[in-house]
Amino acid sequence: MSVNSASSVIDFLSIVERLKRTKRTGWVNSGIKAPESIADHMYRMGIMAMLIDDAALDRTKCVKMAIVHDLAEALVGDITPFDGVSKEKKRELELAGMQQIMDTLGHSAQALEINALWQEYEDDATAEAHLVHDLDKCEMIQQALEYEQSDDAQLDSFFATTKGIFRHPQVQAWVDEIYRRRQQQLR
Repeated sequence: MSVNSASSVIDFLSIVERLKRTKRTGWVNSGIKAPESIADHMYRMGIMAMLIDDAALDRTKCVKMAIVHDLAEALVGDITPFDGVSKEKKRELELAGMQQIMDTLGHSAQALEINALWQEYEDDATAEAHLVHDLDKCEMIQQALEYEQSDDAQLDSFFATTKGIFRHPQVQAWVDEIYRRRQQQLR
């Protein structure tokens, strides 16, 4: 099957739709009333990637990577470090999910691009992957700040697990602003 097959594209889009319905586990476990979906998270990360001003990075690649980095979760769910699944098992599940996606798209050029972007993110060995990892965690603490405001929640663990991990200076500036606003909010 090629990506030109209407059937393979519609099958793939049905897989992607699951990302719109699957709520992020960390927020569900924290008792957030209306938690964001995986797709919500990936969408805002794509917007964040568009806002990066760094000529050394391929911004288009970063946007694409942001919108596919959690694609396997459509098939395996949002597995957090607190779910009792080893990193190795999670990786195995996600690799199998990406293989199913590749099969659905008939290993077309588009499928290969999606898989390569996902793998690059997983390997975290390029400047673009480093940035998207930063965006992943920055988006999470931005969302945590918003949930602390909207749900009167205490989400300290989300901030604690990301303290000091950010590498890109522009993302670090955003994180500093998130922390500044959170401190104002806690007063």
